[in-house]
Amino acid sequence: MSPKKLSKQCCVLSALLISSLLITSCGKDAVNPVKSNPSAAVDAAPMPSLDVSDPVDATVNPPYTPSKVINLNGVHDITISGKSITGGSVPAITLTNCYNIHITENKLYNSTAPGIYLYNCKNIKINYNFITNVSTGVYAQQSADGGIIVSRNQFLNMKGPFPRGQFVQFNNINGINNSISYNRGENILGESNPEDAISLYQSHGTAASPIAIVGNWIRGGGPSASGGGIMLGDSGGSYLVASGNILVNPGQYGMAISGGDHNSITNNTVYGVSQAFTNIGLFVDCIGGHAITNSTVSNNRINFFNASHVMNNAWLAPGVQMPAGWNNNSLGVNISANVLPKVIITYN
Repeated sequence: MSPKKLSKQCCVLSALLISSLLITSCGKDAVNPVKSNPSAAVDAAPMPSLDVSDPVDATVNPPYTPSKVINLNGVHDITISGKSITGGSVPAITLTNCYNIHITENKLYNSTAPGIYLYNCKNIKINYNFITNVSTGVYAQQSADGGIIVSRNQFLNMKGPFPRGQFVQFNNINGINNSISYNRGENILGESNPEDAISLYQSHGTAASPIAIVGNWIRGGGPSASGGGIMLGDSGGSYLVASGNILVNPGQYGMAISGGDHNSITNNTVYGVSQAFTNIGLFVDCIGGHAITNSTVSNNRINFFNASHVMNNAWLAPGVQMPAGWNNNSLGVNISANVLPKVIITYN
């Protein structure tokens, strides 16, 4: 059984526990609730100084050339661009032991495997791609040297099934200059089967160069009982930063830290309407016994309703070290699904 399966099984159990505690209690006071602070100046807090920039001269909906699936091993210093690739039963693009590769302006679609799969790669830049109807958009595994940058892509309808189903997942990605930034992802209920929208599993940045999840737009999730928006510290991890993201109806939960050291969730906006699978907007919990230390959860705006139509914004598990800034989040703020534009997917 893969580590991801073990972790997500623990997450399911924890999710059920959280649900049992909160659905009955949040009409009053949740265990260790964050204080409601609708008037906090959450937009005034500075964004982290992170290098997540990209050129802005990409072609929108470029002319694609049909291509067979791409599977490269030990290749370096090339660009993969302008391809239209149907994956079928394998990833549309697979890179193994590769470095210094740019994947840009491609359409990758219709696969029971990921759109892009990276194994033991470094310095891979993935931007301005349209990825749809695949198990997971980008799945990056086992990198000790860093440089995995996933930015300004658009993802539509991840198919899963569990343990796949992410727009982007990093699994044991370590080192410097790793980021997931300014992407747009949408899962339409009934047309998708997502898990977590963005997941960092056993991945480690550094104090000077944390793994950055910055400026992403995420809409849609469910009906998974464990999947949701952005998960940091799945089975551990360190120096992970999620900041400036906007999530609307992302699934069972909005954002979470489930383990690890020096992980932070700051300056994000999360809105969730009541659905059969919804539970909690923001939580910090040592899932699977993975300790949480030196975390920061601050200046987030949350308005989230559970399956019982009760506002259920944030929860800190008993015995977990209180994150810095925990009382500086704004809960129950007057926000709606309109925090995102009606149309966020513009590639096709």
